[in-house]
Amino acid sequence: MDLQKFYAGEVFDAYEYFGAHCENGGVVFRTFAPNAHGITIMGEFNDWQEQPMEQLHQSGIWVGFSPDAKPGQMYKLVVYGRNGRQEHCDPYGFGMELRPGACSIIRELGYAFTDESWMTQRTRCYDKPLNIYEMHLGSWKQKDGNWYRYDEIADELIAYLKEHHYTHVEFMPLSEHPFDGSWGYQNTGFFAPTSRYGTAQQLMALIDKLHNAGIGAIMDFVPVHFAVDAYGLKQFDGTALYEYPHTDVGESEWGSCNFMHSHPAVACFLQSAANYWLKEYHFDGLRFDAVSRLIYWQGDERRGVNSSAMAFVKKMDQGLHALHPTAMLIAEDSTAYPGVTKAVEEGGLGFDYKWDLGWMHDTLQYLQSHPHDRRQMRDKITFSIHYAYNERYILPFSHDEVVHGKGTILNKLQGSHDDKFRQARLLYLYMMTHPGKQLNFMGNELAMLREWDERREVDWHLTENATHADFQRYITELDRLYCQTPALWSLDHSYEGFKWVEHISDDPRVFGYTRTDGRSSVLVLLNFSDAPSKVSLPRIGDLKPIFATDPASSPETLPPYSGMVLTINEKNGSVAK
Repeated sequence: MDLQKFYAGEVFDAYEYFGAHCENGGVVFRTFAPNAHGITIMGEFNDWQEQPMEQLHQSGIWVGFSPDAKPGQMYKLVVYGRNGRQEHCDPYGFGMELRPGACSIIRELGYAFTDESWMTQRTRCYDKPLNIYEMHLGSWKQKDGNWYRYDEIADELIAYLKEHHYTHVEFMPLSEHPFDGSWGYQNTGFFAPTSRYGTAQQLMALIDKLHNAGIGAIMDFVPVHFAVDAYGLKQFDGTALYEYPHTDVGESEWGSCNFMHSHPAVACFLQSAANYWLKEYHFDGLRFDAVSRLIYWQGDERRGVNSSAMAFVKKMDQGLHALHPTAMLIAEDSTAYPGVTKAVEEGGLGFDYKWDLGWMHDTLQYLQSHPHDRRQMRDKITFSIHYAYNERYILPFSHDEVVHGKGTILNKLQGSHDDKFRQARLLYLYMMTHPGKQLNFMGNELAMLREWDERREVDWHLTENATHADFQRYITELDRLYCQTPALWSLDHSYEGFKWVEHISDDPRVFGYTRTDGRSSVLVLLNFSDAPSKVSLPRIGDLKPIFATDPASSPETLPPYSGMVLTINEKNGSVAK
């Protein structure tokens, strides 16, 4: 690590210097605490007796060495500062013990990956299908109510992802966190894979297996805030080193501490953590949580742009792209701030994709409404196309939409039990044929009736019910259609890839549009009404149905809550561009 660049906030490899590293027959411990009066190290290797660390030339960097320390042993840093004596985990520690324990664990990161073919051919999927299965690793499947290890779950997870045509899996945060109910979004170990599911090497083995099976891996990354637990980053050196010193901006709405991104040490810490997961674990992308809080103060547009956080984001995204040109950087951003997925050199923030939360909210609001009211709500469907090409979007039905108090996707929908299933089929057909990449949360493919609970596994028993089993098969075939139809993803981010079909029906709840890759095209028909609808098919060539939500559908008459996809043979016509 270049120390001069560290003090300027410019390094992406700080973890290679700080933390616990096996060197010279023992372990070297390094930490940054410029305002500490003194620091000691204690662990299993010295019978938990405090061993002083030395500060290098008033640099704020403290160093200690133990010839007896070994990988797998636990340790803590004891920091003496303005707030007295405080025991902390290592901010750069590569492992931590299971909660409620708070010790760091010495880990060696070496792993012999066998995914060279995948890594050399990897792309950001701009012109490829991107169908993401979002999951919480601890509640996807369990064994007797307990968690699977990273490597234990690999084979079953891979088989499921391949059977159901997902191109990538996105893990909710796997960095260490003290509270299960935070789902990993309030961290104490930004460089430590959570010990709930095993070790660093076991996580690497999972990703290696995913890659060898042709499946990408994305992880949620939390660059905005951290857990308030006293052993973590809060008041680390006796002062607000990582967080803002004032509570009005230093505390988040979630009761966590906000990072102060203008501090060089914070910038190095976060951008090094992002690089760490991409480099050491071979993740194919990071989904950055709560980007709105990086754009605006506390995520509130009325408070204005957070210029220091924005400068950090741009520098981080530029640096990560330089280090990992084929890795995806994804923003979970609820604002309308322009240029989120535009290159920094072009005035943007430098992300590759942005979650289209506007499309998600409009679509669910439309389908929650009574069919009669939908006559006056046509813009909830049409509006998204007005901005669809301003950014590169991912369409998400994520964990946030099915958590406690929000209801499941199925239960959000209007009407009787049978009507809900018909509309759920139509909803996902609309999603998969709309411009943008795709993300669906685990359990949605089963039409779950119970909200997601991190303590319980997905309700796999629903597949014993014919209605839910049929829905799962339907989603599988829809995923197959998406992945095998270039017209649905090749030109996702170009106006050339989509066109509304006008005068498709007298009913404003019926929609038609074409998707094309420039060589092949499809026509999509959607009936969001509770009555059959006659369709005026456009004269754009020979039409052949290839997918339908309802087997009773015909191109000329759509049953209630139904949709179809038809291929277009342009020998006798052409699709207007």
